[in-house]
Amino acid sequence: MHTGKDKAPRRLIAPLLVALCAGAGIFAAPAAFALSELHKAPGQPDPQATDQKNTQQTQTPPAATPGVPMPDPLVNKDHAAQSTDKTPGASDGGKPVDVIYDITKVPEPVRKMREQIVEAAASGDLERLRPLMGTGAQQTQVSVGQPTDDPIGTLKDLSGDPDGDEILAIILDVISTGFVHVGAGTADEAYVWPYFAEKDLKALTPPERVELLRIVTAGDLSDMQEFGGYNFYRLGIAPDGKWKFFTAGD
Repeated sequence: MHTGKDKAPRRLIAPLLVALCAGAGIFAAPAAFALSELHKAPGQPDPQATDQKNTQQTQTPPAATPGVPMPDPLVNKDHAAQSTDKTPGASDGGKPVDVIYDITKVPEPVRKMREQIVEAAASGDLERLRPLMGTGAQQTQVSVGQPTDDPIGTLKDLSGDPDGDEILAIILDVISTGFVHVGAGTADEAYVWPYFAEKDLKALTPPERVELLRIVTAGDLSDMQEFGGYNFYRLGIAPDGKWKFFTAGD
């Protein structure tokens, strides 16, 4: 049991301890600021936060951009020696074939029509080709022989599937190769894909064989060499941009 005399001295102990601790620096001091923080002016961006933001932007991969295939040929050949490849052994009397790989070398209407065909074919909707085919005497030829009143229906019948997807894929494959300019100055003048339509298939170089085998099978190529020429699908666009034909045959 404590008396009143014991309590008085104890009341003085707490204030005395506080004073002693403060004088000896026992209480924790405020956190020290970095040198950059001490010199940062009001309103100035925090360098550390800026560096962290830049790091995050660098590490974030760019979002994939969906779209149609590029309208340029898939095989560039470094512009094929300034955009042409003159190869002897053509089907037109043995004259050299000027194979073009640079689409910028053709008239603007041809380039524009080719781009529209690529976009329509890549959409997966065969009907999107219809507005590009014209009507009447200007209608795109899609069959050898008698013309058809319904070119889209004919292409569906030619396709290995009911929706015409195979035909769309063939169009993209064919129009992604090099091409040739035929019939210059005549009514039959056109830019024709693929260039194999005007080339001696027995004189193909190894790279050209690989390019052709992206379109046909090895068995097809053997049959074509025996037949005497390319007889798979070909596509022609007139200099004024009219889509003249998409047909198979010799």
